[in-house]
Amino acid sequence: MSTELIKARQRLTTVRTLLKQGKSMPAVQAVHDALILILKSSLMKSEKDEFSRQIADAVNALNADPGLRKIYPLVIQYAPGEEKALLDSIYELLQEMQNLVTEDAQKDLAELEKRKAALLTQAQGLLDAGRFEEAKALFNQLVAEFPSDTDLKADIADRFLKVGRYQDALGYLEEALRHDPNAIHLYNRIGIVLRKMQDFATAERYYLKALEITRQDEYLYFNIGRLYIDWKKWAKVEEAAKKALEVNPQFAEAEKMRAFARKMMGK
Repeated sequence: MSTELIKARQRLTTVRTLLKQGKSMPAVQAVHDALILILKSSLMKSEKDEFSRQIADAVNALNADPGLRKIYPLVIQYAPGEEKALLDSIYELLQEMQNLVTEDAQKDLAELEKRKAALLTQAQGLLDAGRFEEAKALFNQLVAEFPSDTDLKADIADRFLKVGRYQDALGYLEEALRHDPNAIHLYNRIGIVLRKMQDFATAERYYLKALEITRQDEYLYFNIGRLYIDWKKWAKVEEAAKKALEVNPQFAEAEKMRAFARKMMGK
């Protein structure tokens, strides 16, 4: 018996075990894979008889499984020599099961997004009321539920930034950056927060890290220029505006920034 047929036999012998474990989809997949291996092989009569018995046993197990019957109430038909027709039925069954899995996943995702939106609205209400610690507790609950959602952390940071809670905003942004260390927009946001906190040197360090990732973002250079304006480093303002214009010559705000820097330097 060839290696392919040995694999087919192994697939069929796992069907009942998988069903007992409640793994109906892997069981159906095992029959599907076995049939493909069998159909592309040349079988001797003894091998045909053996596989016919194994296939019939697997099909009977599928038909008798109550969990599978809820998903697919039709009886799967099989007779020796009709393996191709059986493969079509099994493929149809797999597609039906996959559709159900996809629908369930979409429902779960929709429920999660609905919960996230509700908690964000509730926490924003606490922020608006000046109940900052309560808002932070609720935001932390959200972050714990969605630990890999960097956009969520950035969104929360923006909400704290708008109410002047710069240290809180910085904390969420730094946590987001730990999960996504190449996210330019996070470096930009952190730089803005630190500039507002007048921690110019730390803001500059974050911006320089961002420049290690890309030098083709005109808004990054513009924000660096804004930092140097507050820091009153006019030559660096001019240089940042120049870099922004090299990336985007039509960037009108950067042109104004360069003109302002030159004016301040008496050029």
